[in-house]
Amino acid sequence: MDTPVDAVISRMRALDASLHPRDGVAVFNRVYLAVTEAVDRYVDTGRFADPHAAITLDVRFAERYLEAVEAAAGERRPPACWRPLFQFRRHPGVRPLQFALAGINAHIGHDLALAVVDTCRTLDCAPADLEDEFDAVGDLLVSLEERIREDLMPGPDLLQIADPLTHLLGSWSLDRARDATWTAARALWALRGLPDVAQEFTEHLDAAAGLAGRMLLTPLSEPPLRSGWTP
Repeated sequence: MDTPVDAVISRMRALDASLHPRDGVAVFNRVYLAVTEAVDRYVDTGRFADPHAAITLDVRFAERYLEAVEAAAGERRPPACWRPLFQFRRHPGVRPLQFALAGINAHIGHDLALAVVDTCRTLDCAPADLEDEFDAVGDLLVSLEERIREDLMPGPDLLQIADPLTHLLGSWSLDRARDATWTAARALWALRGLPDVAQEFTEHLDAAAGLAGRMLLTPLSEPPLRSGWTP
């Protein structure tokens, strides 16, 4: 029997099949698909103390990314945090690791805080009740980010320390982004009785994540195009 997580995974796999492998959205989608599949395995093996809360958070989280993809495909305006990735997705001077981390930045820096609030409303609980699930998903992302950097970072050589990619990506930390997101989620929950203030806070969160994403996607080179790839 399919679960809500299975449905999300199916949508991500369909998206992956529809995109060129070097499309920046495709690069991030493969990363996020791996995370979602890992969450599904965690649920199946009983590694979440509250599987229902974990599934709800995972699905609410994924839906925000998929809604942004659908908005861009339908020529609607996605959240500010996602716009740099959609704008630069075919730029030949942006490297795969930049696409992956820019997507993670948008999803963690904006979507996750809102997904926590969405989940709290669905389950009638407070963010503190979801802290274990939040930490488990965050730990998965951290471990995956390490693997992504190893897989997508250029191979070691004597000049790597001078590579601008090394300096650009050294300015962003998933751990710091995750800590800030947890604070933002708690603040949004505390502001739920003040919708105007909560909306203003959300817009600032969105804009800040968008600015960081634009910096992460700074074109660093103009490599030759690979066969079959048209920007």
